[in-house]
Amino acid sequence: MITLIAPAKVTRFLEVTGVRADGYHLLRSEMVSVGLVDRLVLDESADYLRVVGHGVVPADESNLVRRALALVGRRAGVTLDKQIPTGGGLGGGSSDAAAILRWAGGVDAASAATLGADVPFCQVGGRALVEGVGEIVTPLAYEELALTLLLPDFAVATPQVYRAYDELVASGERPSGTNHLEAAARRVEPRLARLLDWARANYGDAHLAGSGSTIFVEGTIFASPYGDVTGPDGAVKWCQTIATPAA
Repeated sequence: MITLIAPAKVTRFLEVTGVRADGYHLLRSEMVSVGLVDRLVLDESADYLRVVGHGVVPADESNLVRRALALVGRRAGVTLDKQIPTGGGLGGGSSDAAAILRWAGGVDAASAATLGADVPFCQVGGRALVEGVGEIVTPLAYEELALTLLLPDFAVATPQVYRAYDELVASGERPSGTNHLEAAARRVEPRLARLLDWARANYGDAHLAGSGSTIFVEGTIFASPYGDVTGPDGAVKWCQTIATPAA
């Protein structure tokens, strides 16, 4: 048996720089790997995918672990222990796929991007400037960084956020700030808008992670590693973690 570690990623800033002819959005962002991880246990003599842990993700051919195995032409029995929230903007599925790619020796960034925009970064990890549709990854110097993650019990669908972004731009709005998707994500999920406002009122400089639903604050807020707090719409789980070096 082989155990692989798949770290979550946090997008510290996100700018939408354009849209390609095929409709894909061009981005410029800074991503960091963090200590919140999924674990994959591989049996190289078998062929299955079993998902355990928190959250429910499909184990069929749409799962990024299966797609990554197909991309590298390998087979394995995989038990995937999910700890990274699904639909939280932390790149859990992408990191799971990237762990498979690393195990198989790695692929070029363009190939990794066929699995998803976050996969090229997750294959490398650490801290990087990510551009294009995710395929341009420029490593940056590692920085020690503590992060507090607020993890609501709802997900935000990334395609809906990008559609809302396009509608806002078409209406004349020019997204700005550290995350150009925030206004769109607020429109898609009103609970997220309330949570962002609440987090900023209570903890200061809170940011949306990617398209959400995770919100992060740089630094340590609480005295323990994890727990829950009462937000505007009920309990919100949180965890405190640190940035991690490249894989």
